[in-house]
Amino acid sequence: MSQEFHISSLVVLTQPPLRHQLAEQIGALEGAEIHAVSDEGKLVVTLEGPSQRPIMAAIDAIQAMPGVLSAALIYHQFDTPDAQCSE
Repeated sequence: MSQEFHISSLVVLTQPPLRHQLAEQIGALEGAEIHAVSDEGKLVVTLEGPSQRPIMAAIDAIQAMPGVLSAALIYHQFDTPDAQCSE
C-alpha cells in the first residue's frame, strides 16, 4: 500500500473580534497552518495530512469552534510518493 499526502486550503470566516484567538486555536491543530488573517475575520488556512480522514476531522473541529461562522474548502489535492510527472 502506498502512502498518500493530502493538502487542503480553506477560507474560514470568523466573528471579527475573535479572529486572532481562533487563528491560534486553528493553528494548534495537527497539520494546520494560518497564512492570513483579515480585519473582517477571514482566515486563510492550509491543512496537511496522510489521508483525507484527518483533513475532514480538522475541518469538522474548525466548524465546531465558537466564533467560527463558516469554513469553506477551496482546494484539495493528494499525491503518493511514487507519483511521477510525465513529460
